[in-house]
Amino acid sequence: MPAPAPAVRNATVSDVGPLSAALARSFEDDPVMAWIFPADRHVDRLRRYFAMYMAKVALRHGLTYAADGPDDGPAGGAIWLPPGHWELGPWDIVRTLPSSIAALGTKLPFALRTLLQVERRHPKDDHYYLATLGTDPPQQGKGFGGALLQPVLNRCDAEGVPAYLESSKERNVPFYARYGFEVTGELDLTGGGPRIWMMWREPRA
Repeated sequence: MPAPAPAVRNATVSDVGPLSAALARSFEDDPVMAWIFPADRHVDRLRRYFAMYMAKVALRHGLTYAADGPDDGPAGGAIWLPPGHWELGPWDIVRTLPSSIAALGTKLPFALRTLLQVERRHPKDDHYYLATLGTDPPQQGKGFGGALLQPVLNRCDAEGVPAYLESSKERNVPFYARYGFEVTGELDLTGGGPRIWMMWREPRA
């Protein structure tokens, strides 16, 4: 008998600490994060970034999910943004600036330029945006990633709304393809940076 799918729930403020730590570990070897974030205290800087993003941007939309692992903490998480909310507004930038400085240090201007380059290629049609999906390395390969995708993909299908993401690892492209995402373009970050694969999913009937 196959193992049951991991249980997924809406993340709350109390999840910010442990979930940001799990996401930081999952993105430790991510090419784009390594390109943007300073090398010193890399995982700690990633943890600060994910904590800031959840607490000050994502949680209020109700589309941040956690999957609990065999231990007490979350095994992974997914951060989605609803249609029309993928781009940071001026107020969001102001509110997140102190935390962004703490996470990025002197690389903040470089990170903002990189973000702008990616945002120029972001689709303008309505869609649900998968900003982050990550599983703690010891729990990878156990179905957490697919389970974390499902709540919003089900919503996309029910509402007839597409979904969009950027994959920073080519080996993850086939994983997303299994859930209906198709590569619509590639972007090489300016200055010899890594490649990003842009993927779009049409809703299923």
